[in-house]
This record gives sequence, structure tokens and C-alpha cells, in this order.
Amino acid sequence: MKLLFAASFALFVLSTFDTADSSAYDKIVAHSRIRARKEGPNVCALQQVMGTKKKYFSTCRNWYQGAICGKKAVVLYECCPGYMKLDGMRGCPAVAPIDHVYGTLGLVKATSTQSYSDISKLRPEIEGSGSYTFFAPSNEAWELLDEDVRSALVSNVNIELYNALHFHMVNKRLLTKDLKNGMTVTSMYNDLGLHINHYSNGVVTVNCARIIHGNQVATNGVVHVIDRVISAAGNTIQDVIDVDDDLTTLSDIAQNSALLEKLGQPGHYTLFAPTNEAFDSLGSEVLERIKTDKEVLNVLLKFHLLDSVQCSEAIMAGSSYETLEGNNIEIGCDGDSLTVNGVKMVRKKDIVTTNGVIHLIDQVLMPDSAKQVMELVGSSVSTFGDMVSELGLSAAMRPEAEYTLLAPLNAAFNDEVMSMDQRLLKIILESHILKNKIVLGQLYNGQQLETIAGKILRVFIYRTAVCIENACLIRGSKEGSNGALHLMRTLLKPAENTMFQILTENGGFKIFLSLMEAAGLTDLLKQEGDFTLFAPSDQAFAVLSDSDLELLKRDINALRTILLYHINNGVFIGGGLETGVTNLLKSLQGSNLRVMLANDTMRVNTVQVPKSDIMATNGVIHFINHLLYPGDVPVGSQDLLMLLKRLITYIQIKYIAGYRYQEIPLTFMKRIITRVYQEVVPEVTKVTRVIEAEPTITKVTRVIETEPSITKVTRVIENEPPITKVTRVVSGPQYSVSSGTSNIALEGADFSEITTIEGNADFESERLTKLIQEVNSRGTPPQRLLAGSRRRARQ
Repeated sequence: MKLLFAASFALFVLSTFDTADSSAYDKIVAHSRIRARKEGPNVCALQQVMGTKKKYFSTCRNWYQGAICGKKAVVLYECCPGYMKLDGMRGCPAVAPIDHVYGTLGLVKATSTQSYSDISKLRPEIEGSGSYTFFAPSNEAWELLDEDVRSALVSNVNIELYNALHFHMVNKRLLTKDLKNGMTVTSMYNDLGLHINHYSNGVVTVNCARIIHGNQVATNGVVHVIDRVISAAGNTIQDVIDVDDDLTTLSDIAQNSALLEKLGQPGHYTLFAPTNEAFDSLGSEVLERIKTDKEVLNVLLKFHLLDSVQCSEAIMAGSSYETLEGNNIEIGCDGDSLTVNGVKMVRKKDIVTTNGVIHLIDQVLMPDSAKQVMELVGSSVSTFGDMVSELGLSAAMRPEAEYTLLAPLNAAFNDEVMSMDQRLLKIILESHILKNKIVLGQLYNGQQLETIAGKILRVFIYRTAVCIENACLIRGSKEGSNGALHLMRTLLKPAENTMFQILTENGGFKIFLSLMEAAGLTDLLKQEGDFTLFAPSDQAFAVLSDSDLELLKRDINALRTILLYHINNGVFIGGGLETGVTNLLKSLQGSNLRVMLANDTMRVNTVQVPKSDIMATNGVIHFINHLLYPGDVPVGSQDLLMLLKRLITYIQIKYIAGYRYQEIPLTFMKRIITRVYQEVVPEVTKVTRVIEAEPTITKVTRVIETEPSITKVTRVIENEPPITKVTRVVSGPQYSVSSGTSNIALEGADFSEITTIEGNADFESERLTKLIQEVNSRGTPPQRLLAGSRRRARQ
């Protein structure tokens, strides 16, 4: 009775301390007790993985999933640590008797450890006085130990087995609440360290062996049952890399990195170490690129390293962990296998070192920061990657240059797109590759980006979206070693024409354009800028007659008020609007437009927008089939009111007799200088020129039969007494002629085709002929004078 009272009192005192300073392990056990409260007092609910003997005091996540490491788990009800059943009574009403450490090994069913303690002569020590912590391997743990190792221990019980058991002991009582994460306690064998990890999910490990039954208090200490036999850790991670035959490639490439030296220093690390075969699978070209690029090498190695110790037994479900490279990897489990990013790649796990743990993996983890830009293309944009490769665009990318891929999702490549002519599709895809590396944080509103084809793309920044032309980015941007990748919901459609050109070529906005012209606002559609236009189609004006349109145009201030209400300053595309809420856009008229996007449908002032996001070089156009009117502006004319009521039905327009529309300052208009070039297509003209001079007469014939620009030739005919200047229009290419003074014998020449005399276009050809004949009749001797200069006649 006295022994039972002492045990009860000891357990009460310890449980009081536990409540005051409980650990994650203690909390998990307490939750297990709550889950099993219907089974009676002091009963704990555990989960056992089906097909195995592995049992866990599990977390809420695993409990409600009904699985551990992806495997179905069944619920077991057992006595909580420190309690036991009594025949005929419900639950576990009795406190387990307290005994020395040797006797306690039997109570927790660690009979193999108890037996080995007996034959190794350890029994007297753990039955005697003292305060010990014994991390006792379970019976199954001894069975899992390599047969040769176990035989070697048993065959030399007085030394090897005794030392091995001493390595599992600490000369101090340590409850689970005392076992802090990252601490190292000194074992009773050669003062070698035991590395403790206490995880948030309640798992406690000793050299990566999990405590499966903790806090079994003894009179001279405490016993924690663990799931494996532990061995001493005397090497650092660097030491293991240097000597392990499976890690020679890792050792070679790590020599060029400062990281290897770091792994030889004290710390708490987890290294996912790729084997030689893992590096070989990359291919010689990729491996050589990694070796020669020190920056890529460093980020690659850091991506395999965690700044914490993650033993495999602590992994009960997938969790994300930040690497030293800065990005996260997901460590999970699938049955007994450890997974990385969902892939079973761990070939050997839990190689314990003095500064962490190593897991050997058969694949190289390649972070985005170590990849070439085309290697960033994932499964969600695989069609884009395939098309870029097939059309030769990826082959044209230089490894030393930087690029940014604007990659549309696979859904963007519908049947219509895929059936395009490949030359056209190539032009479209060229607009999705930028010349430089632009990461998400470098994008700003109004920024202009140049594509590899030389086109300019505009960036628009909204409250909840970043868009490039008509397409907005979605979550998933990546940064590689020589570029970046941004995911786009749709294909980009770069602007090529102004708003005026788009509406004119469409042909369905003639009335709107005529009204803009009447209001003197046409240049607004042509000028540079960033505008959003809700353009009413001809259908919006279908009920109006010509006289109605004249009425609209009669008051220019009223017309401008209505038209400028359809335009606002700034580019707003559908993807940039917040979904499900009203977006207020201030129009150039001054009143707000109320725009809402819901179920992929845009509405402005409740009017549906049938077609949106038509990109122009000076903004964006959204087509509508109704006229809009500012609700806060009244109408002062009954005729105009009746007209507007026929056009606008979504609001009740106010009427105030005599109200006059205010003039709107057109400060947003820019002066546009228009130059008109008129091309004249001349007729083919044959010209024959006869030039007479001393001592010989030279006859020159020029025949011009082309369609070039008009050339004006000026000929000066000098004689006494009058001087006459003749201008002739000759069709043909531009050419230089002599311009000077000559006495030319014109007798017999035909002047019928002379049409224009310089300085007097009305000079008739008959009068010119008569004048020349009179000059010849005077008998002035012909003589030739050299031209004073040469000049090119111009039209």
C-alpha cells in the first residue's frame, strides 16, 4: 500500500510540473486523453498505421484525416503513460507501480533491453542508487538492427553491449519537457553527445530515434522507449561528404563553394545529398554549366540544405520548409518512404552527424534560381513551351543573354489559336518574350517593355492585379539564372492602331465618330495618351433619325458632356478590375462611371459590355450597345430630354427647365499637326530637244517612260531684244539639266506642246510661237554661251 501511495504521489507531483511547463509531446498526449475520454479514465487514443506496428499520439491534422504518411491509420485505445488497467473496471484507473530503472524496463515491455542489461552486467547499476535517463530501444527496435551488428554486440557482452547500452543513458533524469529542440545531452559512454529534437507535432527524437513511450518514471530515473537502436555520431556533414563513396560528385563540385566549409562547423542542418547517379542524370552539359557558374552552384547547394534538423520519424505529413537558398521545399512521407516535393527520392535516411542529419536522394533538386529561363516552364504552361521550341524561338535565345517569358496558360491555346498559320503564331509568340530579365517586383505602371521582335508592351498596375497590355499576371512568377517567367491568363494582343483607326476600320461606329467630329473631339481619339473608351456602337443610335442627330449636334456643350462621359483618363482593362465590387472611374466629363466585373462579364452603369479589352496605342476600348449619360447632370430642353429618354433607359434623367450645359475645358486635348502629302501620277511624255551651236549641230533625243515624281525644268531662251523664260513639265525621273543662257536656232521646231510660261500660266502657246518666229526673222546670228550654273529642277 505504501508503495502504491508513493507512486501516486510521485506521479501527481510530476504531472503538476508538466502542466505548469508542458512540452509539445505532453500536449499531444493530453489531446489523446481527451479524444478517448469516453473509453474511461486515463485512456489515450493512438493511431496505428495499417500493416505496421507504428503507433502515434497524433496531431489533429492526422486524426481528422485518418491517415499518417498517406497511409490509413486505425484508432487504438491504450492506457496513458503511467497508468494501467484493473480487472473488471473501465478504463485505466490504476497508477502503474513505480520501480527502479531495471524493473521499469519490464513495465514498458522493453524486455529485450532489460535482458541485454542483465547479460551485460548493467543491471546492478540501474537497480542501484542514482538518477538516470534511459532511452530504451523497444523489442522491435532490436529486431530491426542489422543481424551482424546485433551478433557482434551480443558476442562481446562485457564491452560492446555494455558500452552500447551506456550510450543510451544519461546520468540525469530528463522528462520530455526537459528535452528541448536542438539540445545535446552527454551520454554515459565516453561523454559522447545525444542529439535531441523536439518537434511541434509532439514527436521527440534522440539521434533521430523517436520516443514512442515517454516519461515512465522510476525510483532512480526515467525510461523513454525509442523505436530504434541508436549509434554514436562522431562526424560532421562535411566529413560524411568527403568519405562517402556515393557522394564523390557532390564532394567535387562542393569544393568550389564556401558552403562545404560551413558544413564542417557546429550547427543544426538537414542535407538532402544527391548521389553520384543523381548528378549523372542531369547530363554532362547541365553538369558542366553548374560547375563553371559559381553563383548557380551556390544556390543549387543551398537549395538542398535546411537550417534545422528534420529526422524522418518526425515527418507525419507534408510540410513546407525554407531552404538556405531562400525558397521552400515540401518534405513529406509515403508509408515508410520520405518524399521531397511529393517525389519518393530518398534512398537512405537519417545519417546522423554532430551538426545535423543527411538524407541521400537519387535526384538533384534544381531551384528556379539555378535554371535557364526555358527550364522555368512548368506543366501549366507546357503548350507555350512546346510552341516556342517548335517554332525555333528557344533555339535563338543565347545562353549568355537574359530574357523574360510571358507564358499564357495552356487553356489560352484553343483550337482557333492552334490552327493559325505558323508564321502568324510565331509573330504572336515573339510578343511573349522580352529582351531583358524583368522580375515581378521591377514592374511599374506606365513601364514600357521591349520584345525580341522590337515591339513595345505597356505595363498597368492596379490594386489587385499587374497587367501587360490586355493580359494580367497570375500567381506563379519564377526567377531563373538568366531570366524570369510570368504566368498569363490569356494571349497578349499588343496595340497597333489608335482608337480612331480601330473604330473607323470596324465600321460599326460611324455615328459615334460623326458626333465626335461635330463636337471637335476627333483628335482625342488620335492623340497619344492612356484613355479608356466605352464606345457606343451604331446600334445604340438605331432609334434616331437624321433630325434627331442634328438636334444632338446643335448644342456643342451638351454633346461634349455626353461624349466625354464615355471616356476616362487611364487604361482600365477587365483583368485589372476588382471582381464583385463597383469600380469608380472618373470620366473626362467629371462624373464617375460605375464599372463592375462579375462572372467574367463587365458592366458599366449596369449596361453590359459585349466586347472588352480592345487595345489601342492610346488606350483601350470597350464596346457597348447603349449610350451612357451622367446621372448627376440634368437636361434643360424638353426636346433633348425626349430624345435621350429613347436612348437611355437604365436611369431616370433629371429635368430642370432652362438648364444650360457648362463648357468643359479641353485641357486633355493635345495639338495635332497634320501634314498631307499628295502624290501626283504623271503621264508618260516624250520630249525631243534640238540644240544648235557652232561648229557642230548636236541632236539629243530623250525618251522617258516611267512613273516617277514630277520634275520641273526651266529653260531660258535669250535673244535680242526680248528675253523669254519657258517652263516645261516633263514626266520622268528627277535629273539635272543645264540652266543658263543660249542663243538657239529654233527654226523648224515644234512648240505646240509648250503649255506653261514661268510667271504667267495663262500665256497661250500660239502667242509664244508667233513671238519666236518674229525673233528668228530678225536674223540674229546664233551663238552659244556656257551655262553659269547647274541646278536640279524640283516640283
